[in-house]
Amino acid sequence: MVISEGKFIESGKVSLWTERFGDPEDPAVLLVMGTSTPGLGWPDELVHTLVTGGRQVIRFDHRDTGRSGCVDFATDPYTLADLAADALAVLDAYGVRTAHLAGASLGGAVVQWLAVHRPERVTTLTVIMSGPMGADAGPAWARALSGQEPDPDDLPPPAPRFLEHVMRMASVPRGTREEAVAANLETWRVLSGDALPFDEQAARRLVEQSYDLAADPAAALNHDLAGRVMTADRQAPLSSIKAPTLVVHGTEDPLRPLPHGEAVAAQIPGARLEAIPGMGHSLLSPGLPQRVAGLVLRHTAG
Repeated sequence: MVISEGKFIESGKVSLWTERFGDPEDPAVLLVMGTSTPGLGWPDELVHTLVTGGRQVIRFDHRDTGRSGCVDFATDPYTLADLAADALAVLDAYGVRTAHLAGASLGGAVVQWLAVHRPERVTTLTVIMSGPMGADAGPAWARALSGQEPDPDDLPPPAPRFLEHVMRMASVPRGTREEAVAANLETWRVLSGDALPFDEQAARRLVEQSYDLAADPAAALNHDLAGRVMTADRQAPLSSIKAPTLVVHGTEDPLRPLPHGEAVAAQIPGARLEAIPGMGHSLLSPGLPQRVAGLVLRHTAG
């Protein structure tokens, strides 16, 4: 795949690694990845499908992932708004005034934030395997992990298999590269679910490259901390979003079950929900990146 440009850009005190693919004159799609995952989490097949469909594509490594700079979270904590500011800094660095935004998981919350607070920068919105940016999933997780009954107002917690995996991983050593790669590969396997084939080769390539490129692989865990901070700006109603919105969600998502995506679609006026049968909480299944890219192409047409 031809990269039109790959460069570091600055967002405040943080240096971010970015890549642009395709013709800079084509409509721009900014891809915002999820928790603890660099831009490589957007498979090359997805990027290629978008580029051949007439889009320029920009992806980037979040702070604390990939080639981007790391942050001492204890002394300089950041929030969803800061991750959104990073995304805007990427667009500014490429001279893109407005873009089609697509975000996955935590990236889905980031693009919601932008559609609410910086609507002039958003042409269309695609929210993939995410939930409402203002929904705090922490209490539901805690109740599920402790065996308590769910609160009727909670969105559903992760599937039991994923919760069991989280508890098991808490005692798994990750001190060496081999241990970290094995643990992360198993996490992606569980996140992908059992309904669709798991592309183990692609997953191994992602976890190995993510580890090898990172200045500090452990820094990516800061995303979990940032994602839990429920600031007032995250509580702004999604009903204010005017950008045409597509919500893509898997029917077998073990981390954020389908009602999370349904809640996003219900809160954004005119949003369309595309539930993909068998899809879990990843893009690591043969043919799935192209399928999701096709949905984004249709949504961003015209």
